[in-house]
Amino acid sequence: MPRVGVIGATGLVGTEMLRVLEERAFPVDELRVFASPRSEGRKLPFAGHEVVCQVLRDGCFDGLDFVIVDVDDPLALECAPAAAAAGAKVVDNSAAFRMDPDVPLVVAEINPGDLRSMPKGIASCPNCTTMVLVVGLAPLHRAAGLERMVVSTYQSVSGHGVAGMRELDEQWTKGAGQADRLRRAGAIEGGVEPGEVWDRPIAGNVIPLAGSMRAAGYTSEEVKLVDESRKILHAPELAVSVTCVRVPVYVGHAMTANLRFSRPMAAGEAAELLADAPGVQLVDGGNGHPTPLESAGIDPVLVGRIREDPSEPGSLNLWVTGDNLRKGAALNSVQMAELLLEG
Repeated sequence: MPRVGVIGATGLVGTEMLRVLEERAFPVDELRVFASPRSEGRKLPFAGHEVVCQVLRDGCFDGLDFVIVDVDDPLALECAPAAAAAGAKVVDNSAAFRMDPDVPLVVAEINPGDLRSMPKGIASCPNCTTMVLVVGLAPLHRAAGLERMVVSTYQSVSGHGVAGMRELDEQWTKGAGQADRLRRAGAIEGGVEPGEVWDRPIAGNVIPLAGSMRAAGYTSEEVKLVDESRKILHAPELAVSVTCVRVPVYVGHAMTANLRFSRPMAAGEAAELLADAPGVQLVDGGNGHPTPLESAGIDPVLVGRIREDPSEPGSLNLWVTGDNLRKGAALNSVQMAELLLEG
C-alpha cells in the first residue's frame, strides 16, 4: 500500500485528482495533501475520511512512494526534484520538465513504455490540450504514419483555473438581459468589461490567443501542442500548424484536426481504428458531433465528424473533445501512477 502525496490539492485539477484516486480505488496507505499557506489546515474529503492540508517544508516528502504535482512551473521546478530526491516517484502536471530529454512525457494509452526510463525519478503529463488531441490521433498515427496536421483549438476557461471560471461567471452576470445591446454595440460598450485574466471579454466572445506570446507571434499553448505531440508520438519530424482559441465554455477542450499521412487513409478505416482505441469514444460511427459539454466529467475523449478531405485525397478532417480537468490532467496522472505501481 503506497504512501501518496498530492501537491496543489485545493486547485481545480488537485480536487479532481483526489476524486479520481478515490473513484479508481488507487491503493493508499497514507495520503498527504499540500497547498499554499492560505489553505493550511483545511480539511479535504477523501475515501470517507478527511485529510488536512499541509504546506511544503523540509522533510515533507520523507517516506512517500508517489508524489503528484500540480502547481505552477517555478514551484514545480523546486518541489518535483525534492520529492524525487526523497525517494518518491514523481508525476508532474506542470510544463517544467515536459521537454527535458531525461523526463518521459506520457499519455497512459499511447506511450506507457516510456515510463521504464525515469533517470530523474520524474515523469511528466502533457498540456491538457495536447492530451485530448493525441488520444484521438495516436491510433491513426500508428496505422498510417502521421506526417502533418493543422489544428484549431477551442479551449474552455477552466484551462485558466478558478480565476478563468470566475471571470466568465461574472461577465455572464453583467451581460444578462443585454443581448440586443451586445449585438448592436459590441461587448465592451454593451456593459461587459474585460476582466483580469483576459484583455477582452470572454462572455459571448472568442479570444484567438490562448497562453502567453512567444516567438513569431505564436503562443505558449501553441508551442506546447507542437513540441509535446512530437515527443509523445515519437515523431520528431511531424509538421504541425496550430491556432489556440479561448471560448466561453466552462469545462472541456475541443479541436479540429486536418491530418495527412504517409499513405492514404479513408474515413471508414479511421473510424474502425478509433472504435477499438483505448481512451476513445467514437460518436455515431464517426459522423456525430460531440460537444465539450458531453465530454465533461467522463474519462474518454470523444471523436466525431470524420471526413475525407476533398482538397487533398487521402487526408482526413476530424473533431476531438475531452474534459481538460479530468483526462486532460487528473485522470492521466493517476493512470501514470497506476502504471508505475504495476512496475
